[in-house]
Order: sequence, then C-alpha cells, then structure tokens
Amino acid sequence: MSSFGNGRRVAIIEGVRTPFARAGTTLKQFSAIDLGKIAVGELIQRTNLDPASVDLLVFGSVISSVLAPNIAREVALMPVLPKGVQAWSVSRACASANQAITDAADQIALGHADVAIAGGAESLSDVPILHSRGFSDALIAASKAKTLGGRVQALAKIRPRDLIPVTPAIAEPTTGETMGQSAEKMAKLNGVTRAEQDQLALASHLNAAAGTKDGRLTAELAPVFVPPKYEQVMTEDNGVRSDTSLEQLSALKPVFDKRYGTVTAGNASPLTDGGGAVLLMSEEKAKALGYAPLAYIRSYAYAALDPGEQLLQAPVLAAPLALKRAGLSLKDMDLVEMHEAFAAQVLSNLRGFESPHWAVRAGLSTPLGAVDRAKLNVMGGYIAIGHPFGATGARITTTLSHELKRRGGQFGLMTVCAAGGMGFSMVIERE
Repeated sequence: MSSFGNGRRVAIIEGVRTPFARAGTTLKQFSAIDLGKIAVGELIQRTNLDPASVDLLVFGSVISSVLAPNIAREVALMPVLPKGVQAWSVSRACASANQAITDAADQIALGHADVAIAGGAESLSDVPILHSRGFSDALIAASKAKTLGGRVQALAKIRPRDLIPVTPAIAEPTTGETMGQSAEKMAKLNGVTRAEQDQLALASHLNAAAGTKDGRLTAELAPVFVPPKYEQVMTEDNGVRSDTSLEQLSALKPVFDKRYGTVTAGNASPLTDGGGAVLLMSEEKAKALGYAPLAYIRSYAYAALDPGEQLLQAPVLAAPLALKRAGLSLKDMDLVEMHEAFAAQVLSNLRGFESPHWAVRAGLSTPLGAVDRAKLNVMGGYIAIGHPFGATGARITTTLSHELKRRGGQFGLMTVCAAGGMGFSMVIERE
C-alpha cells in the first residue's frame, strides 16, 4: 500500500469521456469547454455524486480559448456544481490532463480536499486564428489615436502581408521542428522500421475495435447529441478502423519525409476533439460515502529532456522514477498503457526501456526491461482512438483503471510523452 507520505491514499473512483472524433467531423461544433462539461456532467450523474461534496476541479487544455482561457473555471460553473467550487487550469502539452489529475491528487494527499474532479478537453476543430503582429500593432495604434486622422494614419501602415492569418503550429518553438519530423528522427535514431510501425498501428485499431464491439471501450463514454438538430447520437469513437489491414497501412505514403520517411497518416494519431474527466477521493472519504474505488494512485513522476534531441523520449526517464517511488519493477505490472502519439514514438520508448544508455540516463544500473506486448495498450491506443491533447491523460487513466479491475490485476503503469521534451508516468494499484 502506498500513500503520498502522510497516510492519505488517493482513490480513482470513476472516469468518463466523450467519444473522440476526428477534428472537423462530428464534434466540430463543440468548444473544449462544451466537451469538458459533457464529460463532467456525465461523471457526476454516473457516480450519483452529491455535487456539494466536490471540493475542487482541475482541468487541462493545450490550445486555450483566447476568450475563456481558464477552462476549468468555465467547466466548474456548469449549473450542476456549486459556484464555490475552486477551479484552475493547467497545461503540460499532451500530459495536461495527467497534470490536472496529479494536481488534484496532491491536494487530496495534503488534506486540502477530499473530493476532486480532474481531466481535460480539446477542440482541434476550434483552433484560434491570430492576426499577424503588424496587423495587431496597427489596430492597437488606431485604438489609441485621438483623432480620425490619427486612426487612418495608423491603419494605413497595414500591408497585404499583414492580413495573412497566423495559425498555431504543432511544432517546437525552440527548434521549429514539427512533432512528425521529431517522430521521423526518433525512428531513424532508434532503428524503428516502417513495418514495425504499421504493425503497431494495426494492433491499435484491432484492439480498439474489439473493445468497441464488446462494449468495454464504449462503457467509458458519455453519449453526445450532435447539433444542430440533435437527432444523431454519437456513442463511439469515429477514428477506429475495424476493417483496416497491414496491406492498407503499408500502402500509405510518408507525410513528413516523403523520400526516406516511415511516418504516415496511418501510424500517427489524428487531430481529434474530445473531453474526459476522472473522479478522485481520499480513501477515507470514498469508504465513508460507500464508493468502491477502481484503483489507487501508487506513485507518479515527470521528466524532461532537450526537445532538440528526441522530443518524445522523456517517458523513458519518467517511468523508472515512478516505479522506484512505487517500490516496484516493470515485471510487477499487469498492464501497461503507453500514449501513442506516433507508432515510431511508442517503439522508441519501448527500445528505451531495454537500453543500457537510457538506463544510465535514468539513474539505473540495469535497464527496466522489455514490455510484454500482450499487456501493452490492450484496448487500443491513440492512433486508432484519437488524441485530443488536453483530454489524453483522463482517457488513459480511465481505461487502465477499468481494464485492470476487469482482469483482476494489481498494478498498472501508464506513460505519456508530451511536446517540449516532457514525459509522465504513473503507477496505479488495486487491492
């Protein structure tokens, strides 16, 4: 049994998410705030939770709304929750919901809260489009001008190039390298072949398709009525391809390095809309209220490395630390959930677990070892299900907790890579 140092164990009670939809499709009319509210509302209903018992709500997002940047507070102001629920937003790239969950867990462990909701949401259909700096400067100068002539003079400085909008790029500000280019580099550095990537992508789709068909995956979803007529109900992820094959995947052309590349649209996660939320409680509060926890948080760790090196390899540094804090080894894990940004990244992380070089960097005398593929992403991963940046951590926590319970396992490990060269890992346990 593990606690955060003061005897208070943090219980994962339940998790709920919206279906995940490829950007520009079924959920395109929902904002990230809307998606967050759907997930939280369903979580409260499904657990029969008294909203007055909620002490705090923490939510993550990556591409924040310019008009409402504190997504957590906007979600917390939904009618079902008391207005006094404290709420704050976090952002740690693709590990944002993980940051929200560990923030909330820390507050419970410290005794500052007993009941918390944590998660995240992202709408990549609703990305803010910015004006150029030249256009913005001209507008600000015009707004400050005292006379009509001054305003005209300020606006006259606008040039045609200033009217070109600026869209957020999925690239590193420090290196200019896109995430796809980073995945290509990692594939080459770690000797990851195209065939391996396509095999992993196929497994992602087939496992997710199986989990959808038998209801394990869809049981975690809040049904979403789709505007404008609200006649269509979305009840499953729309990126999962039960009919895909190795032949189809291998026929796709590389996207980021068209001549020598191995990363394709088929072995990378798609841009996705979705939201997810997890209910956390102190062990004592859960027992007092009659809840049977899905699992408990045993330990967690974050790590980082130079983004110009191997952008998505930091989970290889975070996992050893999380396992050390848990007092456990990789062999003790009954299931492993590894975030699939790219098949190349997953395979690079797996190689890193077995690498003496990465073991030394993580402060180990020997490598963590090989992950049993039969225990890896058994319900599919983000290549199939989709990857709404801010919601990813809530989905992976929910799925791992449910599947660990279903299989009667004791320990589960999750890892998440994130932009900026960051990584996250958590160990959860069941009684």
